[in-house]
Amino acid sequence: MAEATERADKQLSTELPTKYLPAVEYRDLPEPLPFRKIIGASVIILATALGSGELILWPYITTQVGIGVLWLAVVGFTMQYFLNMEIERYTLATGETAVTGFTRFWKPWGIIFCLGAILPNMSPGIAASAAELFTFLFGINAAASPYLCVALLICIGLFLTLSPVVYQFVEKTEMVLVSIILVFLVVALFLATDASSWAGVVSEAPRGVANFGSYLGELGVAALLGAIAFAGAGGANNLVQSNYIRDKGLGMGAYIPRIVSPITGEEEAAPSIGYMTKTDDENMRRWRGWWKVANQEQLFLFFGVGLLSLIALSVLANSTLGVRENVGEDLAFVQDEASALRDIAPWFATFFLAAATIKLVATSLGILDYVSRLTADSLKVSFLKDSQFWSESKIYAFVVWLMIVAGSAFVLTGAEPVFLLIITSAGGGIVMAFYSCMLIVLNRRALPEAIRLRGYRLVVIAVTAVFFVVFGVALLTDVVLSNVFGSGLTDVLGL
Repeated sequence: MAEATERADKQLSTELPTKYLPAVEYRDLPEPLPFRKIIGASVIILATALGSGELILWPYITTQVGIGVLWLAVVGFTMQYFLNMEIERYTLATGETAVTGFTRFWKPWGIIFCLGAILPNMSPGIAASAAELFTFLFGINAAASPYLCVALLICIGLFLTLSPVVYQFVEKTEMVLVSIILVFLVVALFLATDASSWAGVVSEAPRGVANFGSYLGELGVAALLGAIAFAGAGGANNLVQSNYIRDKGLGMGAYIPRIVSPITGEEEAAPSIGYMTKTDDENMRRWRGWWKVANQEQLFLFFGVGLLSLIALSVLANSTLGVRENVGEDLAFVQDEASALRDIAPWFATFFLAAATIKLVATSLGILDYVSRLTADSLKVSFLKDSQFWSESKIYAFVVWLMIVAGSAFVLTGAEPVFLLIITSAGGGIVMAFYSCMLIVLNRRALPEAIRLRGYRLVVIAVTAVFFVVFGVALLTDVVLSNVFGSGLTDVLGL
């Protein structure tokens, strides 16, 4: 109440909707930081992305249809780069997350995106895969995998909830893990890949474009569109880029409290309502500085390093396994690749499995953090904004352990509810369809004219929104047809 009264005494922004959340005051942007000081936010989202599509999905696809298919991964990364920058645009200008911005238009958006983050990740498939690879790497009985998975989840939970400033722990940890992965990729580049596979990424691309229809038939409509959509982070994961740059102190995020441990840190009960940047000449100079370095960080780390990592892992698979049908899927594919690498050098196969395990651990850490972070922010600014007990940090810790308890139950009992499988398959795509469209509304209607989404970026985001709407409908249709009628969308279309 005191904060609301204080804000009422100052000039309030006229751009942001105030039906569901309070008005915000105008404030000067802080001076932009140099590139070297803002590196970090994109590392976390990169680490989360590395353990799924980059490690298994795209390398597997190249063994089925050839290296020319990678042009579609470039399309996927490009769309996510522009999406991430629109998510960052709103946060740089206001200090609020994109989900908070959506909530200003309609209060239930916060709950929708919370569910879109929690439900697909309730079953800890990535952590279970990390545990299984660990047993394979060290020759441990596979029956120990569920218990190792639970131990991994508990360790991650303890680190996330006991670190004084959570973001700093996550960023530093993910930087170390990603660095190890990149060292492996550099070694693999010289030791296990061949020039023809690298050349094929470019030379086979025209054939890959021409064969797009046949790819749909071979891989399935939902599978191929899903691979494009999740080339990068995907699902609700992209939305938490707002939280990361805010906790890093970029733009107006410098004025917003960070999530701390409710045990070892100093909490703030107030919700993270932001500010609005002024648009005078001095603030526009600062805005251009922030926008430049934010684009550079996202372009270099997420798009550059992320796409090159995906291509390198796919080239590695193409060089060692070639194009053939008799390879396993999921973790069996990783084991087949390790067997092929063992023919090159036994130590290199061990290095590959260790790097793969580290990737999955990094992804598990990123998933638990981003789901809890997004949920805490969404609930605190909307349904729990007046609670003096439920600070954003307490909500964060509660969701972390809720995910761990639920995930442990699934792993130990072997349960995998059908509805969770359906939500996991279709939920991420539907969420992306929603927020792709909402970002256009948010950054066209809720920001000052001088910094609104427009020009070629508006065109790119509009095309991206159309893609994700089509993808979401196709994926949901495929899941329903497969589970109800026993035949997927590919069968119905005759592909």
